[in-house]
Amino acid sequence: MNPRRPAGLYTIIAIKLGKSLLLFGIALGAYSLMDEDLRFQFERLLRWVRLDPEHQFFVDLDVSLQAITPSHLRWIASGTLLYGLLLFVESVGLMFRVFWAGWLAIAETAFFIPIEVYDLVRGFSLTVFLILMINVPIVWYLVRNRNRLFHHGSHYRAAARR
Repeated sequence: MNPRRPAGLYTIIAIKLGKSLLLFGIALGAYSLMDEDLRFQFERLLRWVRLDPEHQFFVDLDVSLQAITPSHLRWIASGTLLYGLLLFVESVGLMFRVFWAGWLAIAETAFFIPIEVYDLVRGFSLTVFLILMINVPIVWYLVRNRNRLFHHGSHYRAAARR
């Protein structure tokens, strides 16, 4: 494989950049709903997508929406925005192939693996299983190829001396 064009790294960058943009959108959507009636907006969304709001899953979700206050929504939106920002910074660092971005990506991705395993042990979820099947290879790939993929501090110090 050509070390200048690591397809695996580009795939990881695309995944993390996509997640960050999705999280920015979710955060902005949550901020826009701050003063809205969440239950009404949720039912309106279900009808727009042509889903049955009387289905038990949506009824249970509707009940959960009752517990969300504007203060809770602000915390959720802020946390989502901050995590999206972390993923965006991580993606840009990976694009420039700097050493700290590699370690940040390894740590951030590996952080969720035990949580995903615990969640699967409690009850199987295809979504969580698929996320785990994406995260494990990402961590493995970055750990295995970190020296080849990322510039280290000595690289920059040597370039600065020239």
